[in-house]
Amino acid sequence: MTREILLSGFGGQGILFTGKFLAYQGLLADKNVSWLPSYGPEMRGGTASCSVIISDEPVGSPIISEPDILIAMNLPSFEKFVPTVKKGGIVIADSSLIEAKTDRDDIDAYYIPATGLASDMGKQSLANMIILGKLLSVLGEFDEENIKATLQKVIPPKKAEMLEINMNAIKIGAQN
Repeated sequence: MTREILLSGFGGQGILFTGKFLAYQGLLADKNVSWLPSYGPEMRGGTASCSVIISDEPVGSPIISEPDILIAMNLPSFEKFVPTVKKGGIVIADSSLIEAKTDRDDIDAYYIPATGLASDMGKQSLANMIILGKLLSVLGEFDEENIKATLQKVIPPKKAEMLEINMNAIKIGAQN
């Protein structure tokens, strides 16, 4: 089993953090993992993307040209990467920021108003965790213990208070 995941959006949306979560989740499951962040020189507000490969086999290259899964958190990312998703793949898009829909009928597309739901929580920065919750739900991999263990690895000790807040956002995403 090899799963290639591409996450893309604006800098500051938590793209790299979400990718790190997925990579750590793979490590905790004793898989081979590659995590490759990429962002423009603008940082916040510029383009950010992250490639994550989780595999039973050694990962030969961290480059993803045809992802199995695409998480798109802005319209430019959606328009650029939806055509590259493998047939039978999955797209999860933040419908608060992306009004477009794909016309591809060979992939499964899910639209969740992640930024709006995060704003309702009072923390717009949690949109990435809401999207992550949706992905875990779609994959049938929503396991609270596993999620909590992974969050404990990726949240720095000085921000430990964010554990439950992130957990709640992931739950909201899984339910929508």
